[in-house]
Amino acid sequence: MVDIADRIKKYRMAKGLSQKEIALGIGIDQAQYSRIESGKVEPTLSSLDKIADALGIKLADLLNDNNSLDINSYDKTILDKIKLMDELDEQEKKSIFNIIDIAISRKRLKQNLKEALNEAE
Repeated sequence: MVDIADRIKKYRMAKGLSQKEIALGIGIDQAQYSRIESGKVEPTLSSLDKIADALGIKLADLLNDNNSLDINSYDKTILDKIKLMDELDEQEKKSIFNIIDIAISRKRLKQNLKEALNEAE
C-alpha cells in the first residue's frame, strides 16, 4: 500500500522545499498542509493533483508504489524548469539569463551568417 503522506514529504524534502512553499503553491495554509503530510488528514484527489503540480511531479508519481523518487531536473518540461528558476536568488537568475541570451545570440548569428552565405551564392 502506498503511504501518500510519506511520499509527499519525501518528494518535498528531496526538492528542498518547505511546507510553507508547497502550501502557498496549492492555496492552503501551512498548518493544513502539515496535517496532510503527517497523515492526519486524507487529501482529496484534487488536493493531491495540486500538491503534485507544486512539487513539479505527476500525480501518478505520488500514487506509484515504487521506492525511487525521480526528481531529475533534466526530465522536466521547460515550464517546470521555469517554475523552479523562480526559487533561485537574483544573482543565480541573472547568470542563467545571461547563458540563455548568449545561446540565442549565437544561434541568430549562425542563422544570419548562413542566410548571408546562401544569398552570396
